[in-house]
Amino acid sequence: MRQSLRVVYAGRSWRGARRDTLARLAAVGVTDAPNRRFDTVVMGHGTYRPALDTGITRPYAHLRQYVVSSTLKPDTDPAVTVVPVDPLALVRELKGEAGAGLDIWLCGGGKLAGTLLPQIDELMIKTYPVIAGSGVAAVDGSFDPTVFDVAERIAFANGATFTHLTRR
Repeated sequence: MRQSLRVVYAGRSWRGARRDTLARLAAVGVTDAPNRRFDTVVMGHGTYRPALDTGITRPYAHLRQYVVSSTLKPDTDPAVTVVPVDPLALVRELKGEAGAGLDIWLCGGGKLAGTLLPQIDELMIKTYPVIAGSGVAAVDGSFDPTVFDVAERIAFANGATFTHLTRR
């Protein structure tokens, strides 16, 4: 069985908003990076859209790609599975796959993270000593306190930190 659903926040201000949108990173189209931790990515339409707008239909070609969207056409790209409803069922199914050894990456989207919170096993967060003022919430959903334990924390000389959290 799969190990866990991991949320990776590439950049957070102290407010908790994304400093750089992961969607912009998706538009770069990483296609030949070695795959050591993840074999699947789940993203929302808002994260996927910037890649589409630049003509990239499979921004993470080295991973199985799922886009949660009720408006995206299912035939956008044969390598991308559009999931129109129930992302929780999708993640439960992916986590239950026999023989799958790598994790699932939840990419971008505070709304999707809020929906999938019951299935999130780990958080990997980079924070910077910057207050940017506005942005997208890290988890956008109903009030649902969820406790995580610090598995690892690294502080850098410039004030940035990396924190790996696991669900208690």
